[in-house]
Amino acid sequence: MNSLVNWNELEVGYDIPARVGMRESEVQTPCLVVDLDALERNIKKMGDFAKANGMRHRVHGKMHKSVDVALLQEKLGGSCGVCCQKVSEAEVFARGGIKDVLVSNQVRDPAKLARLARIPMLGARTIVCVDDLANVAELSAAATEAGTQIECLVEIDCGAGRCGVTTTPAVVEIAIAIDRADGLKFAGLQAYHGAMQHLDLYSEREAKIQGAIAMVRDAVDALAEHQLTCDIVGGGGTGSYYFEGASGVYNELQCGSYAFMDADYGRILDDKGQRIDQGEWENALFILTSVMSHAKADKAICDAGLKAQSVDSGLPVIFGRDDVKYVKCSDEHGVIEDTHGVLKVNDKLRLIPGHCDPTCNVHDWYVGVRKGVVEVVWPVSARGKAY
Repeated sequence: MNSLVNWNELEVGYDIPARVGMRESEVQTPCLVVDLDALERNIKKMGDFAKANGMRHRVHGKMHKSVDVALLQEKLGGSCGVCCQKVSEAEVFARGGIKDVLVSNQVRDPAKLARLARIPMLGARTIVCVDDLANVAELSAAATEAGTQIECLVEIDCGAGRCGVTTTPAVVEIAIAIDRADGLKFAGLQAYHGAMQHLDLYSEREAKIQGAIAMVRDAVDALAEHQLTCDIVGGGGTGSYYFEGASGVYNELQCGSYAFMDADYGRILDDKGQRIDQGEWENALFILTSVMSHAKADKAICDAGLKAQSVDSGLPVIFGRDDVKYVKCSDEHGVIEDTHGVLKVNDKLRLIPGHCDPTCNVHDWYVGVRKGVVEVVWPVSARGKAY
């Protein structure tokens, strides 16, 4: 069946917001703009930290949902692979050339189990988290049926209060079952403390993570008594990676937001009491928006509203400006407080999203800009892959 659209002749604005060589001022809005210089510096910095501390870094693909960004993290930061949250995301990354993929979540639905078991056929090491003995049998049956191997991490609930077991005996029981099951391989532990990542104070985050480290160390020691070794002891996020890196027990980090840096993460403080987006990491991801109305003298209306971003972690912050403020949004409009009337129609602004992960998921493209010129246009490869 022939397509009604010649995809090679699309105009900017029909399917893509920009073309290579354009000035940023010409890009269609609202869209996601990536400062490539800042992104590359962030990637290299985290890669250098992991290497210096004898750690692997498995980047969190659920943040950007982009094969291109993941490959850049592999090239510049030496990442060992990706973790993601859904089987459909894992399929995208595996098809895109990522050779080591962890679904850092539980998979229980029969159709999803069958799809998970086929991912090794794409040439990717395939790993999943387990927190229930019954799931071991389900995974084993799926892998056996597909003729593949699924590696498994026992997930520990070390403070997030979501998935995961809470006792060392439960960890050992599930690990032994995995080790004995056909088609499965015990690969280690998943212990991500998500609940403490956004605590403002460094000391608060440090106090919370110590309990997690103690739980993980106890589990590793107990597994060793049963001759079970952990290739992966994974966890660590943008708000805690230095603690896991110095723990002596974790060997894989799973940081995601560090690469783009959003407004919510940016507010937390480092060990010197400084915001992490003012020294530790740079803002690399923005929602580019245009002023579409200034009918009211004291406010400008832009084209980035609720449908262009997630505001679950707060409203976006206007990058590099303290004379105007994003104060409210509806479906298609953002209200910008402009007391002194400095903005005019068609002015473009960079917004730092409150929460990068769900914001990225509502866009089709990243427009990569260097020194004000579009250098790349990348698809948000796993956009909408939520199953």
